[in-house]
Amino acid sequence: MDRFCCFRGSSSQFAGSSSDAGKGRSSQGRTKVTYGFNLVKGKTNHPMEDYHVAKFTNMRGQELGLFAIFDGHLGNIVPAYLQKHLFTNILKEEQFWTNPDVAIANAYEKTDKAILSHTPDLGRGGSTAVTAILINGRKLWVANIGDSRAVLAKGQQVLQLTIDHDPSTERGSIENKGGFVSNMPGDVPRVNGQLAVSRAFGDKSLKSHLRSDPDIRCENVTGETELLILASDGIWKVMSNEEAVNIARRFKDPQAAARQLTTEALNRDSKDDISCIVVRLRA
Repeated sequence: MDRFCCFRGSSSQFAGSSSDAGKGRSSQGRTKVTYGFNLVKGKTNHPMEDYHVAKFTNMRGQELGLFAIFDGHLGNIVPAYLQKHLFTNILKEEQFWTNPDVAIANAYEKTDKAILSHTPDLGRGGSTAVTAILINGRKLWVANIGDSRAVLAKGQQVLQLTIDHDPSTERGSIENKGGFVSNMPGDVPRVNGQLAVSRAFGDKSLKSHLRSDPDIRCENVTGETELLILASDGIWKVMSNEEAVNIARRFKDPQAAARQLTTEALNRDSKDDISCIVVRLRA
């Protein structure tokens, strides 16, 4: 995801390396859930702007799998902030244990307000987000703003669990707030000629024309639920949901699957930062 502007924010104390990879697994349940991730810096001349979360934690006797991709623009400070704070804010919501969708929506809103209120420290950049919370390996809550995406392989189905927030599809909302959507030849639609998504965290200069409320979806994890892919648009710009699932299915090791997806995106000349998490939900 990109923003058309010559300015790129300075690196932050949370800045990661140009590539990052790892894997892990759950500790509960008869069939262990495994995950792997791989992040690769793009070919542009600014610091890595993608960040991730991939881990399991236990709260109130329940196991939570927390997974996210944050794709920044105009610097890496906002995605680094989200990496540290967004899940904390979600799990602080008391309603998470009764109404997770309400808790997720509230936390997204509060986190965005916190970013905007700390603009001198966090800069004028922003970030998209796709988050997934796996509860006891049985229920999956996915939310997103922007164009990072979650895709689920379930039986014979390939399900896109998120909605790409393209300025052209939310033109009415942008124009009603006094903004406009440019559509120059050879370029993607942009909010006020700048941002290529209609929803994002941060972006104080455009916030009056943007939304930061997430789309939220819940899926039951059944015996047919095979794997989940979270990835930034560095992957989705160059391959379809079905292509990504077919590549991931070739590997039992989810880290190897994530690595192959980023490699394939590079081979297809994706120039953006490329980040991917693969969660294998069935042995």
